[in-house]
Amino acid sequence: MKIAISGDHAGLELKNHIKDYVAGLGHEAVDHGAFVYDADDDFPDFAAPVARAVAAKDVDRGIIVCGSGVGASVAANKVPGVRAAICHDTYSAAQGVQHDDMNVLCLGARVVGVALAEAVVDAFLGAEMDTHPRFQRRLDKILKLEREALMG
Repeated sequence: MKIAISGDHAGLELKNHIKDYVAGLGHEAVDHGAFVYDADDDFPDFAAPVARAVAAKDVDRGIIVCGSGVGASVAANKVPGVRAAICHDTYSAAQGVQHDDMNVLCLGARVVGVALAEAVVDAFLGAEMDTHPRFQRRLDKILKLEREALMG
């Protein structure tokens, strides 16, 4: 898989670790920054490129790291076609893909450690959308909400 990855100043160290971890699993990691520590940078500036890459289908999935994961999730979900969620456990990371077609994982570097982040990434990347009609019906409703919002 091709995975877009980013992180702000709070997520920089964990983002760099995850980038190497994902590459070590055999995936292509596309780094959207930050590339250097800047305490004054802003998470939307790093969430947006990952979200846009996912929405454009330039990559298969995205991972964004900020301090809590909240800001990254809020920003990424503003891009049509993105279904981003904060997951700090393996169940939610897998289930979010399986039931909700989640395509961007958001992590809080101040919330999870390296070992848990790796396990959550494994669950996220290892999951696929469940084709049961119930989950497709729910996804269709989410996509309808998105279309309605775009139409004003």
